[in-house]
Amino acid sequence: MPKFRSSLFVPSARRQPHSLLLTTVDEDNTANMSQQALNKIAPNSPSRAKPSEIETNLATALYELETNISDMRGALRPLQFVSAREIEVGHGRKAIVIFVPVPLLGGWHRSQQRLTRELEKKFSDRHVIIVASRRILPRPKRSNRSHTTLKQARPRSRTLTAVHDAILTDLVYPVEIVGKRVRTREDGSKILKVVLDEKERGGVDYRLDTYSEVYKRLTGKGVNFEFPQSQSEY
Repeated sequence: MPKFRSSLFVPSARRQPHSLLLTTVDEDNTANMSQQALNKIAPNSPSRAKPSEIETNLATALYELETNISDMRGALRPLQFVSAREIEVGHGRKAIVIFVPVPLLGGWHRSQQRLTRELEKKFSDRHVIIVASRRILPRPKRSNRSHTTLKQARPRSRTLTAVHDAILTDLVYPVEIVGKRVRTREDGSKILKVVLDEKERGGVDYRLDTYSEVYKRLTGKGVNFEFPQSQSEY
């Protein structure tokens, strides 16, 4: 997964009030973060040493939720993220994509529905998306294939196809994907059609454009998310 970095906002020399922490940052973002908030960024992530503005604000928001909502404290305490990125999704809206360590994805999922709602209250007009930070390994070149390379085969989970499929699943979680098909347009271009569980229509139909744009920005591939038009699409 490529690393993304947002440009840093450079404020005036006057120190901003603590109440504005979620919308403004110092030139050095770590100056506005408590150590507890900084701990929400995974220790092996480059963002830990030099977080972007959105990463600073996200880490602070997560720590505030952990501190202030007692019944979420136990679930949120172990959660960390690798990086975060803002993506324009059209109609004047943005999405915040949170990349999380694969081993912690289950913990994020257990709290995801409520956590997403709470974060979207703090980051108004933005949808929050949680995606595991996965690495794609290139296919070994024939000329470089040695006996050792063949013994250490590339895991299927690290192939481009597997990672892109996993991103689809992460984007719409906890909604189930019930069908996929590739459509060829008149100009010869192809687009993936993903059919989601009809039972979840009312809860996520307003997010479908966000899912499509985020997937395109992360993978370079077009996708349409839809709900079944008939029972035969299941």
